[in-house]
Amino acid sequence: MWANEMHDGCRDKTLEFLSFEGALGGILAALSITGSLLPLSILFIFLKNADTPVVKANNRNLSYTLLVSLCFCYLCALMFIGRPITITCILRQFIFGISFVMCISCVLGKTMMVVIAFNLTQPRSSRRMWLNSRVTNTLVLVCTAIQVIICAGWLAHSPPFQYTDNKSKAGTIIVECNKGSPVAYSCTMGYMGFLASLCFAIAYLSRKLPGSFNEAKLITFSMLIFGAVWISFIPAYLSTTGKYMVAVEVFAILSSSSGLVACIFLPKVYIIILRPEMNKIGRKIIKE
Repeated sequence: MWANEMHDGCRDKTLEFLSFEGALGGILAALSITGSLLPLSILFIFLKNADTPVVKANNRNLSYTLLVSLCFCYLCALMFIGRPITITCILRQFIFGISFVMCISCVLGKTMMVVIAFNLTQPRSSRRMWLNSRVTNTLVLVCTAIQVIICAGWLAHSPPFQYTDNKSKAGTIIVECNKGSPVAYSCTMGYMGFLASLCFAIAYLSRKLPGSFNEAKLITFSMLIFGAVWISFIPAYLSTTGKYMVAVEVFAILSSSSGLVACIFLPKVYIIILRPEMNKIGRKIIKE
């Protein structure tokens, strides 16, 4: 409790957390739900036009997996809103880490497909086996499995838990999630950053490869936005407290997810819906 102004009585301290009832939490929750509908809508469009060149290029199964992962990325932001309890503290980090690593793994698989496809000029080359979709699917599974192992070790050794901060703000109790192990949290974020950096480097080096369906430029821009969001997130996160600290993390999740959707998929949706004549078999989309 906290003394009143006259110091002749006590009142309960105010509990502070990012709630659904508050304006900030409500807006972020609405953006999360609305944003999750965007990759689902694109997935529906892709499934309806599954046999067109734009969808078939660069492994459509990877595109489907990436869109589903992006939907989970948007929805995982909801785990950060509401009064924290130990189970939500655990689930928010686990779902967040797995969803984003799966997204980056799919983008990395797309990038590798671009590089391999343009470096295999001989039709009967033995290296054409690397164009098999099983290779990229295995890449996604392995990269995601590594993150699962990191998160499992984190949860087994020192999992996140609910924490009440009575000292940061006078008269206010901040209800938040303690990360448990800062090292494990750093490993989770660092692994995601490593995959994003690797994807950006490969896409940047292959951005000038010719071809109608070369996604390298789109992937380069998406990884650039992704990196910029999370790099700017670190100082903003460390300089805030309470519900605003959580809001910064939610905003980073929504912004980075939107960057991936906008850069990789919206140009394709534009061609499918507004320029269908550019999406016909036997016709090149871009001639340079």
